[in-house]
Amino acid sequence: MRRVTAMLAEDEAPQREALRAMLALAWPELELVAVCEDGPSALEAADAHRPAVAFLDIRMPGVSGLDVAKAVAGQGGLVVFTTAYDDYAIRAFETGAVDYLLKPVTPDRLGTAVRRLRERLADRADTGLAARIEALEQRLRPEGERRIRWISASVGDTVRMLGVDEVLYFQAQDKYVKVVTAAEEAIIRTPLKDLLAGLDPEEFWQVHRGVVVRVSAIDRVRRDELGKTRLSLRGRSERLPVSAAFLHRFRGM
Repeated sequence: MRRVTAMLAEDEAPQREALRAMLALAWPELELVAVCEDGPSALEAADAHRPAVAFLDIRMPGVSGLDVAKAVAGQGGLVVFTTAYDDYAIRAFETGAVDYLLKPVTPDRLGTAVRRLRERLADRADTGLAARIEALEQRLRPEGERRIRWISASVGDTVRMLGVDEVLYFQAQDKYVKVVTAAEEAIIRTPLKDLLAGLDPEEFWQVHRGVVVRVSAIDRVRRDELGKTRLSLRGRSERLPVSAAFLHRFRGM
C-alpha cells in the first residue's frame, strides 16, 4: 500500500509534540514528512513535499495557516485545521474544510479526523477545497476591518502620501518594504504581513513570501531558463518571483 504523506504546522512546541505523538498512534502508517513551527517554514514544506494531508494551526507567526492551506489544497492535498478558538473551528468546519481539531487536541477527536481523512483519500471526491479555504479566509476577517487607503512612505529625504490605489506591488527588502507605483518607488517600515491584513484580498495577492502584487497589474506568469516562475506587470520591465506555494492562484487564469 502506498504510504500517505503529511505535514504538521504548530507554533507552540508542547502542542506540536503532543499532536505528533498522537498521530503516530492514531495513524501508524502515516509518513510525517515535515513538522513546522511557523508559517513561512510550513509554506516551504508544502512546496517541497506536496503532502497528501496537512494539519495546520490557523494562527501562526509570519504566514497564517489559511495561506498554507491554500497552497496545500492547490497541490491536491487535504487539510485539517487546529485552533484554540471555538468560533474559528466552527466556521472552518461549516465552510467545508476537511475537519478541525480544537486545542487541546484529544486522542478521540483526532481519531475521528483521521477516519474522515481516510475516507476522503479513498474516494478522492473532495473538490473545490482551495475555493472553500478562500471563502473561509473572508469569513474570518473581523467585521468592519479597516482597509489601508493611504501609505506614508519615504522617497529620498521626503515623506510622500501614496494612495493604495496607486500601488502596483510591495516587496520586502531587509528591514523595509519597497512600495512601487507607476511613477515612483518608496520605502516603508511596516512588515509585509501587517500590510496584508489591511489590503483587500480581491485586489492584492501575495505571490511570494516577500512580494504582494496588485492583481489587475499582472500581465503574465512564466518560467525562466532556470525553471523559476516569475511574473511581469503591464508597462514594467522587472520580473517578480512567484513561489510554488502560490502558483495555485494562477491556475485557470
